[in-house]
Amino acid sequence: MKKQWCIPEASGEFVARMEDVLDVYQRPHDPKRPLVCLDETNRQLTLETRPSIAAQPSRPKRIDYEYKRNGVVNLFMMFAPLEAKRHIYVSEQRARVDFASCIKELVDIHYPEAERIVLVMDNLNTHSVGSLYEAFEPAEAKRLADKLEIHHTPKHGSWLNMAEIEIGVLSRQALSEYVATKEDVIARVAAWQADRNAERSTVNWQFTTQDARVRLKRLYPVI
Repeated sequence: MKKQWCIPEASGEFVARMEDVLDVYQRPHDPKRPLVCLDETNRQLTLETRPSIAAQPSRPKRIDYEYKRNGVVNLFMMFAPLEAKRHIYVSEQRARVDFASCIKELVDIHYPEAERIVLVMDNLNTHSVGSLYEAFEPAEAKRLADKLEIHHTPKHGSWLNMAEIEIGVLSRQALSEYVATKEDVIARVAAWQADRNAERSTVNWQFTTQDARVRLKRLYPVI
């Protein structure tokens, strides 16, 4: 079934957030203010009820259509397009505390020397500074929050988040088959992340604010 995209109605709020994100993407690389796109997805863990048959010459791997559910894991994609780097944080759920733990890893492990991290992400209820205060003591939450310059994509505008593109590549290249446990997911994701970072694969984003004003004119309110 072909995916149906939700086309937003003309809205000043939509275009304001869209142009804000597009302008952020035009900034030159600044090691002190790295650009990071963050998005999340989940993965159903599945156990095979019958052993699969390994691939052979001229014959692909064969997997039985029956499986047993074994829980769900959540994956946070942290993608720095100007550095051609991505880091993936795997958790057992998508609660506020999990988002907060992801942000702490981003700040303290991946960018400890940054003055401010320019963070582009969807406007989910968990994707907020408030989540930091629900996970950490006030002083720690404030420390982490002060390291972030947050830019939210508009509602129905998740296509503006380059991390969503990386999640699609991850799903196709590393998670297209049955994965039984969280440990299996972590191992596959780590291997994919290492290979893709070593290859310096990135997203060549070309869409600008000027392009939006021409090609998406229907989304702009009529004055």
